[in-house]
Amino acid sequence: MHKNNNLGYKCVLLMGMVVALAAMPLHAQPVQAVQYYPRKPIRLVVGFPAGGVADASARPIATHMGKSLGVTLVVENRGGAAGSVAGQIAAQAPADGYTLLWSSPGALTINRILEKNLPYNADTAFTPIGRAFTFCNALIVRQDSAVTSVAQFIALAKEKEKEKGKAGQLQYGTQGIGSAGHLSAQMLQNMAGVALSVVPYKGGTDILTAIIGGEIPAAFLSSTSAGTMRNRVRILAVTSLNRDPSLPDVPSMHEAGVKNYDASFWFGLLAPTGTPAPIVARLNSVLREALEDAEVARGARAQGLNPAPSTPTEFAERIKSDYERWRKIIAATGGT
Repeated sequence: MHKNNNLGYKCVLLMGMVVALAAMPLHAQPVQAVQYYPRKPIRLVVGFPAGGVADASARPIATHMGKSLGVTLVVENRGGAAGSVAGQIAAQAPADGYTLLWSSPGALTINRILEKNLPYNADTAFTPIGRAFTFCNALIVRQDSAVTSVAQFIALAKEKEKEKGKAGQLQYGTQGIGSAGHLSAQMLQNMAGVALSVVPYKGGTDILTAIIGGEIPAAFLSSTSAGTMRNRVRILAVTSLNRDPSLPDVPSMHEAGVKNYDASFWFGLLAPTGTPAPIVARLNSVLREALEDAEVARGARAQGLNPAPSTPTEFAERIKSDYERWRKIIAATGGT
């Protein structure tokens, strides 16, 4: 009887050890993930071509984060479909912290609304790491335009509708459907009760040329691009809730009479879903360090970008709230 009890005790003990050993990798994995991370260069996929504001905002951050992590963050520009090409690449990458996505709202919120068949599920494909910058647009007209305020711009749009008996008679230029400028106009139409007609252009330079040449009467353009041409265009307002630091003398839409108007946008860092939490936390920490660097911040503000660090949770909440807000506005205006 004593031998049987002893044998049973040993069996139970052995089984317990097996279970404990089997469980160890599960508990050790997160620790090992951050302890040995990173061990090789990290790919940072940017959803827009080199030379644009998305690329220009990503590169200083990549350089600073790389120094902190002791590896190179290799910026990979994969433009197309308003960020969706880069989104697909990142969504399909291994969730090991070695492929990251630098994104604006397009790939995560707007394309979900405008496109029926995205090649990834924007709601579940990514783990937010942190927001990096916020930015806004500006409503501009020609320098010699009779329109000198947002109120006059809205009145002109309504007057043209009345004259022609048809909505959407006042045109504006922007960088395509779903762009920040297009969304800014969507919000103005929704909140001011007017209809505008969009004229898409390839880039900011083309828009400025069209404004100055009288091809279009108005445009929504990045605040930085608008600011560089103040001797040729008139800036009526910026699209953020508060004044933009790069244009401190220009009122916001809210100040100009469209109460609670806020069409502000962001750039942020994400990873494929399933990336270990310790890696996400470390990346968030070095992203914050980069945004707090005086040289990085100074260079960003020169481009109309405002450092706006966040926790992963705060960034996730911003993405969710942006989706709900733009979904309602685009539905109300028909997306045009």
